[in-house]
Amino acid sequence: MNDHEDVVVTGLGAITPLGADSVSTWSGLLTGKSGVSLLTEEWAADLPVRVAAGLPVDPVSLLDRVEARRLDRCEQLALISSREAWRDAGTPEVEPERLAVVIGTGTGGVLTTLGQDDTYEKSGARGLSPYAVPMLMPNGPAAWVSMDLGARAGARTPVSACASGAEAIAMGLDLIRAGRADVVVAGGTEACLHPFTLAAFAQMKALSPQEHDPETVSRPFDADRSGFVMGEGAGVLVLERASFARARRARVYGAVAGAAVTSSADHITASDVAGQVRAIETALRDAGLGPADIGVVHAHATSTPSGDLAEADAVARAIGTHPVVTATKSMTGHMLGASGAVGAMAALLALHDGTVPATRNLDRLDPAVQLDVVAGTNRTGEWDAALANSFGFGGHNVSLVLTRTPTNG
Repeated sequence: MNDHEDVVVTGLGAITPLGADSVSTWSGLLTGKSGVSLLTEEWAADLPVRVAAGLPVDPVSLLDRVEARRLDRCEQLALISSREAWRDAGTPEVEPERLAVVIGTGTGGVLTTLGQDDTYEKSGARGLSPYAVPMLMPNGPAAWVSMDLGARAGARTPVSACASGAEAIAMGLDLIRAGRADVVVAGGTEACLHPFTLAAFAQMKALSPQEHDPETVSRPFDADRSGFVMGEGAGVLVLERASFARARRARVYGAVAGAAVTSSADHITASDVAGQVRAIETALRDAGLGPADIGVVHAHATSTPSGDLAEADAVARAIGTHPVVTATKSMTGHMLGASGAVGAMAALLALHDGTVPATRNLDRLDPAVQLDVVAGTNRTGEWDAALANSFGFGGHNVSLVLTRTPTNG
C-alpha cells in the first residue's frame, strides 16, 4: 500500500479506428474488429506503404463547422474525446483553479504544418491561414481543451513520441498527488496520416510493407510480424482525487495506482530492455504493489520484430510470465501519441468488465515470447491490477499501474 490518496478514473473518451467514442472502441476490441485498411486516396497511390488505420468518421462532422475550421485534426480529436470523457464523468463541478488538462502528442499539428507549407510554396505568405500557428503548435490540443472546460490549474503537453499519452496520465496523477488539482483531464491525441509521415516511417523500415489482406498486417507477438501500421485517434481519461469523487458520488471505473517515467539514454529508436524493466518496477513500487499482484498487461507491442521481443523480455523479467497479456494495436494500429491513453483505457476496462480482449492476428506466437498472450477468444476472469506499457522513440519508457478498486480503500 502506498501513502498517497487514491486517484480514480471517472470518465472515458475516445475516437479511434474502431469507433467515434470509447464505447464503440471497447466494443470493437472485444469483438476483434480491425480498423486497418488499404489507403485508396489518390495521394497514397505512389507510397511505399499504403496500409493504415484511419478513423471511421470525419471528426469535422462531430464538431461545429466554424469551430472545426480553427483546429488541426489532432486538436479536433482531443476536443471530441475530452468532451465525451467529461460527459461520462458526469460533468464534475470543480473550481477552475483546481482543474487541469494534460494532453500529450507525438507530432502535434503536423498536417497543418505540411499543408500550410504547400500553401506557402504555391501562394506565398498571403495565402497562409491566420490560424496556422495555433493549429500547428503541439500544445494546441491541451490549450483548446483547457479553454473548452475552463481549466486554470494548468494545460500541459508531454511530447515523448509514442509514450506521450501515457506520460500525460502519469503527469495528471502527479498533479493530483501534489495537491495542485482535484480533477485532471488527461490523455493523448495524434493525426498524422500523410504522404510525408508514411514515407518517412517506411524509409526507416518501421512500417510493415505488407499490402495483401490489410486487416492481418498488424500482428503483435506473432512470428510473422513485419512492422507496425500507422493509425490516428485520441483517448482521454478524467482523473479525480478519490475524496473529491466520493463527495460528489461519482461512478468510478478504477484507479491509477502508480506510474513511472524513465529514459533509456541509449539509442534514438531502439528498444531498451533495461529501461523498460526499470519503468515497470518503479511503477509497481509507486503503486505499493508487487509483481504477483499484476493480473493483466496491456502491452505496447507495436508488431515490430525487435520491439515486441524487447518488451516481452522486460515484462518477463520485471513481473514474470503469469499475467494475461493483450496487444490491442493488432486492431487499432499504432496511434502514436494517443496509443498510451487508449491502452490505459483498455487495461482499466479489462479489470472493470472482467474481460481481456484477444490479440488479433496472433496465429503463431513467436517462440521467443514467453508470455501468456491472449489469442483467438477473449479471456474472462477477475483481476485486481493491470500494467499498461508505452515506449517511444528517444528512449521514453512509461508504465502505468491500474487497479480495479482504490488501493487505499
